[in-house]
Amino acid sequence: MTALPPCPQCQSAFTYDDGAQLNCPECGHEWQASEAASEDAAAGPRVYKDASGAILQDGDTVTVIKDLKLKGSAGTVKMGTKVKNIRLVDSDHDIDCKIDGFGAMSLKTMYVKKA
Repeated sequence: MTALPPCPQCQSAFTYDDGAQLNCPECGHEWQASEAASEDAAAGPRVYKDASGAILQDGDTVTVIKDLKLKGSAGTVKMGTKVKNIRLVDSDHDIDCKIDGFGAMSLKTMYVKKA
């Protein structure tokens, strides 16, 4: 089963296929399946931006802008911690990295600033 794209109007994840059209049960919007594929292709690669809007790339060094509590651990990544050599990934957390004293970790771009 292939995942259908979200509704372009209300971003609902509950879209369904009705032959040649895709439909949204929440807002009633209907669109062609070919339109969704062409929009995805036209969008190009994803651009990752930090909290201040600077564009991030693999290998950049970033600084944590907020104290971050670690789930499953008593530790906290303190504000001002520098993270070197980040790797950008397409998942719920945008950055994979290693932080000295904590090890491998995933961060969200909204909590970092390019150094």
